Amino acid sequence: MPPKPPGSEFPEHARENRAIWDANAEWWDDRIGDGNDFQIQLIEPATERLLQPKRGDRILDVACGAGRLARRMAELGAHVVAFDCSAKFIARAKRRSPPEMQNIEYHVLDAAQANRMRSLGAGRFDKAVCTMALMDMQEIRPLFKALSRLLKPGGLFVFSVTHPCFNSAAIRRFCEMYEDESGRHIVRTGINVAAYRTPFAKKTEGIIGQPRPQYYFHRPLHLLLQCGFDAGFVVDGMEEPGFAATAPRKPGVRWDDMPEIPPVMVVRLRLGKRGE
Repeated sequence: MPPKPPGSEFPEHARENRAIWDANAEWWDDRIGDGNDFQIQLIEPATERLLQPKRGDRILDVACGAGRLARRMAELGAHVVAFDCSAKFIARAKRRSPPEMQNIEYHVLDAAQANRMRSLGAGRFDKAVCTMALMDMQEIRPLFKALSRLLKPGGLFVFSVTHPCFNSAAIRRFCEMYEDESGRHIVRTGINVAAYRTPFAKKTEGIIGQPRPQYYFHRPLHLLLQCGFDAGFVVDGMEEPGFAATAPRKPGVRWDDMPEIPPVMVVRLRLGKRGE
């Protein structure tokens, strides 16, 4: 028999992971709650193109943080149910939502608790979205399984993650300068990938200087997507957005110095059949 593939779930980190996000929530919201380049230029445009939120949609916002995307979808006329495992994030989300915005409801809920998620209502939602959070979750299979019940047949689930091939806690960014054969100086930036196929959990900083390092849970593409396939989803849309090239090129190891390498991935899944 072939060896059993390594597990991609890390339930042993559940309690500590929730505590870390409660410690970081307000600090994170203070710094990127109004958007940053990743959100504004890469993640949100691709998410909207794939999700196509519209008036009358019922949308589940998984791991909503301080509710930035939830408010955007509500502005477009969708009814949004948004939840996060961090009570501090949900408190911020409620404070940021204007009182006249009555088409959002917020809950404190852990996406790993499939039974509690199902209490939100079987077949209630047209669409679901999870923005840059699957790699922060110690378990994701319960979420996919629950979504197969919460979504209507044919319902959409759009998620964005740091690109598991190019932007994980196992890569190193580099910048080098050298002379070509004509004597001209060439600047080259890129990444070195030290590990990819094996899932792992590692602490890292999502934003430099945050109160506590957070867990990054790496899952290669085949294991990440298999969670969806096992729950009855098929992939029918995907984008790998990256920053536009600038001229002249400057040396550096920021993601906007590497226009050929996508730092994020946005995927659309469609529910093809009910999961078991």
